[in-house]
Amino acid sequence: MTSVAVIGLGYTGLPLAREACRAGMRVTGIDENPAVTAALNAGRSHVPDVTAPDLAAMLRAGFRATTDESPLAEASVAVICVPTPLDATGGPDLTHVRRAASGVGDRLKPGTLVVLESTSFPGTTDDVVRSIVERASGLRAGTDFALAFAPERIDPGNDTYGVRNTPRVVGGCTPGCTAAAAGFFRRLCDRVVEASSAREAELAKLLENTYRSVNIALVNELAVAARAWGIDVWDALACARTKPFGFQEFRPGPGVGGHCIPVDPVYLTHWARAAGTPLRLAELAHEINAAMPAHVVRRAGHLLRDRGTDLSGARVLLLGVTYKPNSADLRATPAAPVARLLRRRGARLAYHDPFAETWAPDGEPVDRAPDALSAAADAALTILLQDHDTLPLDRLARHARLLLDTRGRLRGSGAHQL
Repeated sequence: MTSVAVIGLGYTGLPLAREACRAGMRVTGIDENPAVTAALNAGRSHVPDVTAPDLAAMLRAGFRATTDESPLAEASVAVICVPTPLDATGGPDLTHVRRAASGVGDRLKPGTLVVLESTSFPGTTDDVVRSIVERASGLRAGTDFALAFAPERIDPGNDTYGVRNTPRVVGGCTPGCTAAAAGFFRRLCDRVVEASSAREAELAKLLENTYRSVNIALVNELAVAARAWGIDVWDALACARTKPFGFQEFRPGPGVGGHCIPVDPVYLTHWARAAGTPLRLAELAHEINAAMPAHVVRRAGHLLRDRGTDLSGARVLLLGVTYKPNSADLRATPAAPVARLLRRRGARLAYHDPFAETWAPDGEPVDRAPDALSAAADAALTILLQDHDTLPLDRLARHARLLLDTRGRLRGSGAHQL
């Protein structure tokens, strides 16, 4: 039986572990957070895409979670699924990847397949992970063990596409490494795509999310400019999407969130600048998207001034604070910088979100309004940041004293647009 060790049991690692269990593999999950491992062993999942019944089936199949790295010594496959965030300077932070690679190298046995799933810039697998593992183990990639990159393609909350039916890209340090990784993932995924090497696979992952970042930035910039021109950008988008070819719709909003779009393009642009070939379009797109929360707050200030009041001391309701609709995911939500900037202007904040029982951007809790409509009636301004299906959007405009819609859902209702 194939023995798999999954390092990192978050949004990427836990769904992978579930699929490996379903494929009949013996799976151990390793995570440095003892609260996470204890909860998983007790049948409580912290990842919404892995349900309690999913986890129960995993535990019956032999899955166990631990903070102990010793099971790596027995694993025939080790998959690194740790976070790749940004550091304090806004650059790539590979601390978790380096630590995981060191743990693998200290216990590596010949013949093991080592896979990096964590998103990073081209060369991370070859130049960072390979050097750490080889130095710690004394073994050689491509000769004594296989090393490959196979980027995650998890879309939290997506009920249609998961690990099994999303094509998996794999690229190894050698052709033999690619073949070994492809063989493993063919047991988990319906389709495996072999890249020329790990570097092409790494670039492909960054390309996917930079493509989205650039196109979101385009419509965000158009939304700001269209307001100055007196043009309804939402009507323009509705017209454009009727074209049956050559156009893919992206929609403006208060900013971008999640792990991918705010972070992945930075890994690409940082690597490109270090290589002496800056990607100016990708850099500019990141700047435009990062500036959208400030635009929302400026719009809020203008709307209140038009009513003869000011943000300072005004009660502002933020409606929907997760980064994507119908999801509880708060990672890098643009609602956080919106709240930060409103607080700096002296606004008194409350929020309502059926998917977030508590919310504390920058560690400062925001009062949760239990009822959206009554809270909107009490607030000087309501800002719709996320348009969850369960929100009473059809009645919101009738209750809110002043309403700013950043999602284009309330056109024609009297709400002010982004």
